[in-house]
Amino acid sequence: MPGEGTLMEIKQVFDMVINPERRLGSRCLLLSLLILEVWEAGSGQVHYSVPEEAKHGTFVGRIVQDLGLELAELVPRLFRVASKGHGDLLEINLQNGILFVNSRIDREYLCGRSLECSIHLEVIVERPLKIFHVEVEVKDINDNPPVFLVKEQRVLIYESRLPDSLFPLEGATDEDVGSNSILTYELSSSEYFVLDVKTNSDGSTQIGLVLRKPLDREEIPEHNLVLTAIDGGKPELTGTVQLLVTVLDVNDNAPSFEQPEYEVRIFEDSDNGTVVIRLNASDPDEGDNREIFYSFNSLAPPMVIDQFSIDTNSGEITIRKNLDFEKVNSYKMRIDATDRGHPPMAGHCTILVKVLDVNDNVPQISLTSLSLSVREDAPLGTVIALITVSDLDSGANGRVFCSLTPHVPFKLVSTFKNYYSLVLDSALDRESVSDYAVVVTARDGGSPSLSAAASVSVEVADVNDNAPAFAQPEYTVFVKENNAPGCHIFTVSARDADAQENALVSYSLVERRVGERALSSYVSVHAESGRVYALQPLDHEELELLQFQVSARDAGVPPLGSNVTLQVFVLDENDHAPALLPPGAGGVGGATSQLVSRSVGAGHVVAKVRAVDADSGYNAWLSYELQPAAGGARSPFRVGLYTGEISTTRALDEADAPRQRLLVLVKDHGEPALVSTATVLLSLVDSGQAPKTPSRVSVGAASVDTALVDVNVYLIIAICAVSSLLVLTLLLYTALRCSAPPTQGVCGPGKPTLVCSSAVGSWSSSQQRRQRVCSGEGPPKADLMAFSPSLPPCPVVVDLDKHHDLNDDHYAKA
Repeated sequence: MPGEGTLMEIKQVFDMVINPERRLGSRCLLLSLLILEVWEAGSGQVHYSVPEEAKHGTFVGRIVQDLGLELAELVPRLFRVASKGHGDLLEINLQNGILFVNSRIDREYLCGRSLECSIHLEVIVERPLKIFHVEVEVKDINDNPPVFLVKEQRVLIYESRLPDSLFPLEGATDEDVGSNSILTYELSSSEYFVLDVKTNSDGSTQIGLVLRKPLDREEIPEHNLVLTAIDGGKPELTGTVQLLVTVLDVNDNAPSFEQPEYEVRIFEDSDNGTVVIRLNASDPDEGDNREIFYSFNSLAPPMVIDQFSIDTNSGEITIRKNLDFEKVNSYKMRIDATDRGHPPMAGHCTILVKVLDVNDNVPQISLTSLSLSVREDAPLGTVIALITVSDLDSGANGRVFCSLTPHVPFKLVSTFKNYYSLVLDSALDRESVSDYAVVVTARDGGSPSLSAAASVSVEVADVNDNAPAFAQPEYTVFVKENNAPGCHIFTVSARDADAQENALVSYSLVERRVGERALSSYVSVHAESGRVYALQPLDHEELELLQFQVSARDAGVPPLGSNVTLQVFVLDENDHAPALLPPGAGGVGGATSQLVSRSVGAGHVVAKVRAVDADSGYNAWLSYELQPAAGGARSPFRVGLYTGEISTTRALDEADAPRQRLLVLVKDHGEPALVSTATVLLSLVDSGQAPKTPSRVSVGAASVDTALVDVNVYLIIAICAVSSLLVLTLLLYTALRCSAPPTQGVCGPGKPTLVCSSAVGSWSSSQQRRQRVCSGEGPPKADLMAFSPSLPPCPVVVDLDKHHDLNDDHYAKA
């Protein structure tokens, strides 16, 4: 409630604006405003009310105080009031903060016949910027009297009309609202007429004159009446119209219709010219007095006259313009049937034309998307979009049914009338379908039905549900030893079916120990490209097979990964020269001396050179040959090509030098071949000077020869065993690969998966030979590629007939 100070201020204001006589009306107005101020203070809202037509300066409210502002800050804070379209009706006194009426307020001009009428003000202050909304309600007062459309209504009545005949009159209208617009009617005193007032079914009032007793034109040819309309306001306002009743002579029967009111139903798609109704009025008179013509009543609305036409002779009412149920669904018209008597008489009827709806409007679809994309792991029932449908038709024609494109993982759920939600109905898989074009079809219930369609694009967002996958679980790689540090030996590649960061694959080694060293000291893998590098030169003699795993992991959350196995076979290179065995190990090594009796015959073994090679295969296969003597002299000695045994080529004689210096070249079969040199010094002595060899020594020499033969045999057996083991491994691997499920025709072409690399890159096609291996009736496998290194097509050719005295068995095995 406002304080005493507020009440005193209001009283002072009224002392200023109201004359000192303090009349009763002023006191009542002051009391009303005080009550309004108390009510507004209790409501907690900035709301005022003012009656319309209030005088200039009428107090509305102490707006500055009610908004919690100070008078001193109005100008600094740029206090101002804005009102759209009503800026000059109300004003604020910046000296005292009072809102008052500035100019005449006409409620009917502002709001028409609306029951509620308000003026909305925006009070704006700055520093800081604030906007207050003030509503001033304009109260209606009874300032508009009832008004008739015409100043004088003429009523023609034949003198032959019977008592209780009804003659319709046009009523008055009042622009006020509420009780101020409720009208009552009074008719001036008359012994011939009384006023009849009826309320129609639609709430409208229909008035008319009722004849109380027969008229006599010769006695009173005209009756002047006054019809008064009184509204319900306080004070009451009235409006009047002159009723001029003319009594016509002779034609004392008016045409009449079968019924006073007709109701017609017609479809809105009826063609122009369609007959709405054919009226049939009758007149009991004869001659010209019974001939009838039809017309619209003079007070018929222009909309009716524009939409319909009437045949004056037949009474047919037809359509002039297309009907539209959605704009106007009913027409009410008054028809006059007038005879041709003198004076003419008219009968009246009312026709209510109801327009029936047809299905001529296509349903409308409105889509509101809630999300641009849907995660593929979204739970069932996730709302994708909101759909609203509407149809301007009515009844069954306006009932709309929605459906979706078949075979999509979505469904429509009705949330309210004509409101639907597009929700997820089954699980999504982005890798199968990444987006959906969902078509929503709306179909009404008309016959035939009309439909409309709208498309919703739903994108499936990826989640990390697929681990990187390699093309095969295992790869075999061949690398020559003594590779350059950091050389590329292989590239692994894994594919991830996901998208974006979920498909971003990084590679790493699965760390383990290789002997005493970590795997990462031998090889490394590039995290992005998957290229595998050898970090140091590999040594076949140290490590023949390096087996390890490479892990591929994506960047999803949580990350997923898989492993692939790499088998790296280190191929031997000829990097070791033959090593001569030291003397005393069953042969000659380095430089050694031997005594040879001149009496020995041809083919006698005088010494033997033994050597071994740390390489394997062809690189460890050794051959021996004598370096030709200087000057081209022919030596009486020769050396076995593969045994290293030095024997005489002929019988020795006195011409041979007593000291023979032989250089034995020991070569392997590598490319290029490596050579070691052994120097053998032979001293020729006569048979009498030859040392006696005790039986113990003879036995030792025989044992040495036997040992040398055994060493060669063991060397050949070792080479064969290694080769057999390699062939067996390859055959076993091929058999395991061929036992996998078939993917191609028998022995058909396949993708090679074995790669041979070297420090200078892959072998050219002229240096490799691909071989397909099939096992039984199983499918062919192209997983094995056997490479033939660039070696001579065959070892050095030896004429067996010419060298028949060598160890044939050893040669054959070699």
